[in-house]
Order: sequence, then structure tokens, then C-alpha cells
Amino acid sequence: MIRTKQILVISIVISLTLGFAGGFLFKNKNTTNPLNTIKNIINPDEGKPENVDFSLFWNVYNDLNAKYVDKEKVDSQKILYGAISGLVNSVGDPYTTFFEPVTSKKFQEEISGSFGGIGTEIGKRSGILTVIAPIKDTPAFRAGIKAGDKILKIDSKPTTNLSVEEAVNLIRGKKGTKVVLNIQTGTNTARDIELIRDAIKIPTIEWKLVEQDGNPRTQRAEQSSYDGKKIAYIQIYSFNQTVDLEFKKASEEILKSSADSLILDLRNNPGGLLDSAINLAGWFLDKNQVVVSEMFSDGTKNEFRSEGNSLLKRYPTVILMNGGSASASEILAGALHDNRNIKIVGEKSFGKGSVQELQKYGDGSSLKVTIAKWLTPAGISISDKGIEADIEVKFSEEDLKEEGKIEIGTPGKDPQLDKAIETLR
Repeated sequence: MIRTKQILVISIVISLTLGFAGGFLFKNKNTTNPLNTIKNIINPDEGKPENVDFSLFWNVYNDLNAKYVDKEKVDSQKILYGAISGLVNSVGDPYTTFFEPVTSKKFQEEISGSFGGIGTEIGKRSGILTVIAPIKDTPAFRAGIKAGDKILKIDSKPTTNLSVEEAVNLIRGKKGTKVVLNIQTGTNTARDIELIRDAIKIPTIEWKLVEQDGNPRTQRAEQSSYDGKKIAYIQIYSFNQTVDLEFKKASEEILKSSADSLILDLRNNPGGLLDSAINLAGWFLDKNQVVVSEMFSDGTKNEFRSEGNSLLKRYPTVILMNGGSASASEILAGALHDNRNIKIVGEKSFGKGSVQELQKYGDGSSLKVTIAKWLTPAGISISDKGIEADIEVKFSEEDLKEEGKIEIGTPGKDPQLDKAIETLR
């Protein structure tokens, strides 16, 4: 078990250049024989576990070999991998996936950050390939792709039966190359969007002071000489390797500023490192409070507790979330909401709260398997229910269509932020 507690983003099309990733806990194990874990084998020669009759499998396998018209297309290795994929897919979990050796290698390269992409995370929602969140200043963001958009086709290939990882493999590619996504927003007619892949640079944190009347004063606190009451507005874009240091710097600046309250904006934040979610929670919570728990299939539970300095606990705080908030974002929001009753404004989060383990096999293939679920301190399963907003505020379709009407993070042009400011008043 890797105790860096990295949560890997659900399948990161942003894919693609990120090693931080935000959505899953990955643990690596080497396994040369998957049958070693099967007990009470009745027929070792055929690998039959107890109470499972594999005769149908072998009958179909033999008939296919004997009767299929194009003998050269009957590849025993492909049959094996196809059978294993069917076995894994039967559980119906989009995050539990079998990788053949070539795909496994690509997947591990992807999570180490060796590819270019379009700057969005994707996942499955109700069986449909869905955008979790676009990343600021990336091809997807500039093209107007939004959290919740459905990806119906990739370069004319329907996504209906694709796993998340298969979709990622189609979307990613070399910087400067083209990919066309067929996107549906809400109930609108689907449209093709042509995107040019690029290296994705993820912003981490930005913050500014906002007057309680909603007017922004300055981009950085140290530049302001205004002595009125102000709100420190912090946007966290991802929980990557630099977020701890950048949040520490921002927090120290806020503590020296004239801010008397705080808005924590986690909208469109797909997550990242579990360690960082726990560390950031420590700025708001007393020591030894539960931040999140892992619940395993046998009912055992691991608790992760805050270890921070609680220096931001003095500020009245509101959290902003939406459907693009996932994984580590949900963990942080759930911890602050359940422990301190900090209000959440916006929309229900994505609901990515499961733990994956990566098993590697001797032939180069691997299995990414869900082994646990994240629970908030109040015992809410993030993957089953997501994090509900206390005060729901949605953007209207008309506002979204009108260019310049909505500007995230700008008072007067961001109804969710305006509601958060009103809540703090």
C-alpha cells in the first residue's frame, strides 16, 4: 500500500500531462499468477474455482477454434484478454478496468505525465462519458466545454461502449495534433468541436480580496491599503504536488491582510493528492479531527485525521462547489462541512469517492480495481451520493449562452459567488 495516498484523477484527459492526478488512490502490487488467490480449486488443470462451472467457456472456446471460418483471426491470447475484460466489466464499475499489456503501458505513462491533451477530466455518469471539469486556459476550456457535457463521439467513434480509459487513449496524443469531440450540453443538439492537443499546465491557486459589498479590490492582498471589511476569495484548481506550498503562502498572506472572512472555491476542481486534501483541511480544523475514511468490502475502516495548525479556523467560511468538483475536492469540502458546518453554495459535486488499486501481472497486463469507498466524517459515501450544496445556485442556460454574462470569480457576474458573499454577510 503506497502511503503517499495519491488519488488519481478519473481518467484524466488533462489527461494526459498530469502525474498528480486526482481521483483515485493507487497501490501497486506485482502478481505473476492471478490464480494464486483462488482457493479450493476443483480442477487445477482448467483453473475452476469452487461452485463455478467453466465448461460453457471451454465449449465455446473449442467450437470457436474448430469452426470459425477465418482461422487466422482466432488468436488464443486475444480470446484470453477478451474473456478477462468481460469478467472485469461484469461488475459494472467504470473505474475497475483490465489493461492488456500495450494499454497498461500507455496508462502508466499517462499517469506519469508523458502526453499532451486537451485539458479536461472525464468520467462515466449514468453510463455516459461525461466531462468532469475543464481546466482553465486549456484547449477544452477555450472551446467552451463545460462540466457535465456529454462526449458522444471521439473522431466519429461512438463512446457508448468505451471504457473511460479507452476514451482517454483516443483523446490523448501528441501536442499540435487534432481531435474532434461530438459534445452535447444539456438537452441541446450535439455539436462537433475540433481541438488541438497541447501540453497542459495546471494552475493551482489564485486568490484576491473582495469587499463585502461584492466589489473586487485587488488581485493580491499585499497590494491593498483598503481598511474596510473584505473577504479572502481563494480558488483551488487542483490538488497537485505544489498545492500545499502555494496554499501555505496564500494563507500566510491572508492572515496578514484585512480579510475577516473567507470563500473557498472548489468548482471544477477534479481533485489530486489525498495527502494535500488532508493537509489543507488542517488549516481549518482542530488537530485529530476525522477528514475522511476508507471503507473496505469487509467493513474495516481506515480514518485519516487532521494534523494542521487550525490558523484559518478564525474566519467565517463558505465553500463553492459544482458538478466539476470531484475526489480530493469532495473530501476537503465534506470534512469542513461535517466538522464545522461550513455552508456549501453552488451545485452537487460529481461523486468520485472510490479507491483503486493497480495490480500488475507478469505478462505486462494490469488490473485497476476498486477496493474501497471514501466516507465523509458524517459517514456519507462520496461515490454513492456526492456532496450536496446547502444553498443550491445554478447558472441558467440563457446566462451561459450569452457571451460575457458569466465570469467565474468576478462579483456581479458570478451568481454562485454572489450568493456566497451574501451568505457571509
